[in-house]
Amino acid sequence: MTNWFRQHGFALAAALVHVRRAPGSFLFNILVVAIALALPFMGMTLLDNVRPLSEQLSVDPEISLFVKQDVPRDQAATLATPLRELARDAKIIFVPREKALDNLKDKSGLSDVLATLGDNPLPDSYIVKLDAFRTAATGLDVDVLAEQMRLLPGVDTVQIDSAWVKRLAALINILKLALMLLAATLGTVVVAVVFNTIRLQVLTQREEILVSKLIGATDTFIHRPFYYTGALLGLCAGGLALGGVALALGPLNTAIAEFARLYASEFRLAPLSALPAAGLLALSASLGLVGASLSVQRHLAKLS
Repeated sequence: MTNWFRQHGFALAAALVHVRRAPGSFLFNILVVAIALALPFMGMTLLDNVRPLSEQLSVDPEISLFVKQDVPRDQAATLATPLRELARDAKIIFVPREKALDNLKDKSGLSDVLATLGDNPLPDSYIVKLDAFRTAATGLDVDVLAEQMRLLPGVDTVQIDSAWVKRLAALINILKLALMLLAATLGTVVVAVVFNTIRLQVLTQREEILVSKLIGATDTFIHRPFYYTGALLGLCAGGLALGGVALALGPLNTAIAEFARLYASEFRLAPLSALPAAGLLALSASLGLVGASLSVQRHLAKLS
């Protein structure tokens, strides 16, 4: 085991020697790879921030039914019976106008403004929560059900609330797929850059490699420093890309804060947590290792 660590320590030291021989070229390659990695890293950061919000949104169909303002409370409460007949498997929630006003104050932060209105402007309402699986199994048309509810006495407005949630979920899935395709494309670019970098190193050290073979160095001993060079290139580029994304969140949050303030929200983009960031660094190092391995297997084989 000690010998194994010694061999890898020597290979890492040799890789650092390779880097010191041409630091400018190595730093330039890091910059190129970091630019390629920055875009998918930014996309993953955005999706990681949006994911908790999307998970809180229900994709089950919901219908909001608003009672006319002049309908007495006892009459509004009796609407629960015909609603249960129309939607037998649905969960029906009655929301008194007082509770609706309290919820609006809590969520909007406009309690002072609402207090100036005097009388409560909100009507009594019902929320009809349908199960998406049962709705699909029974062939229930939500639009038709909403039209039937609209015909009930005392009903002012009926609104289907979940259509936009489904559109949002579909949009997020499309963005995830696009991000995966982009990441695959740019990952190929990273492998190609590392491949070319290691190829140039092999050509530069051709005589040194031939001498090592003559004195009995194994292929594994010769290959290992180039593997470490490729992994170091990917790791440094990944760290630079993550740092660039974290810096870019500053001006983005400034613009987002102005937009979120219009909706009484304090939403901000946060950098990736430690575990996802470590995963991305490992992935970028792996891409560098793959590029180095492909280059070494191809170009050092010609020197055998």
